[in-house]
Amino acid sequence: MKGVVVAIVLAAFLVGCCGTSLATVPLVPPIQYEQFCESQKVSGSGVIDVSTSIIDKKIALEYYNVMSGDGDLELDQEHAYSQNADKLKREIASVNGGKFSNLNLYENTKMTYAGATPLTGAKLLNSKQFYGGLGAKVQETFSVNEMEKDEVSYFTSTTPYNPACSSPEGLIKSLKEAGRDTDKVAALMGNNPAQLIGLETKNTFNGTWGTDASMHRIFYKDIKAHEMFSGTFEAEKTIKFHDNPVPEKETPVCDGIDC
Repeated sequence: MKGVVVAIVLAAFLVGCCGTSLATVPLVPPIQYEQFCESQKVSGSGVIDVSTSIIDKKIALEYYNVMSGDGDLELDQEHAYSQNADKLKREIASVNGGKFSNLNLYENTKMTYAGATPLTGAKLLNSKQFYGGLGAKVQETFSVNEMEKDEVSYFTSTTPYNPACSSPEGLIKSLKEAGRDTDKVAALMGNNPAQLIGLETKNTFNGTWGTDASMHRIFYKDIKAHEMFSGTFEAEKTIKFHDNPVPEKETPVCDGIDC
């Protein structure tokens, strides 16, 4: 049995506001920023135990990636993380026409596996709303005896550098002034997304593989997507959440009332 999963894109273009919890404009990156880079190529047969986790409250990032098994493995993997997104530029097919975009986290995995013992793994990308993120998360889980996978994961939440603005705070102010003028917004942001979380994968497998994606804003929004497949499948899939970078002031219901 063989099935093909058509690419699915979940995109949330949200307009924020000042003074309520709806706003998810880009976060201001720390002046003294931190980075982490890891690149590896592994080929062999035996016990596999791999895990990476990155949690950064300053940029609303929570990331876990784990897998374990016992079999034949070829792995070519890269992790790159920077609190300053201007220092991490990658080409993402589904973001701004595939041009180089600023990211806070980029993960690229090319892998083949075969073994009598299933390779079991999970990945979680979470943009924490409590710390100024989207309130969205993407999760992948699998338990397979055979798999060939080419996958990219990405995340960004901070303001990009713009020479026309004196500071990240100045960029946010300019975005607010641009309002509904999409040409001005595009000129300010360039090729850079704002509040982005996503995963793109192409894989074939024998076993169980699936994804969960959700976005929740209390009293305002609830998006959920779940897929799980057991058997022999081919899958090509994109999941993406992102936000319009322009803050918008909403008028409170009690505006003008002496409370």
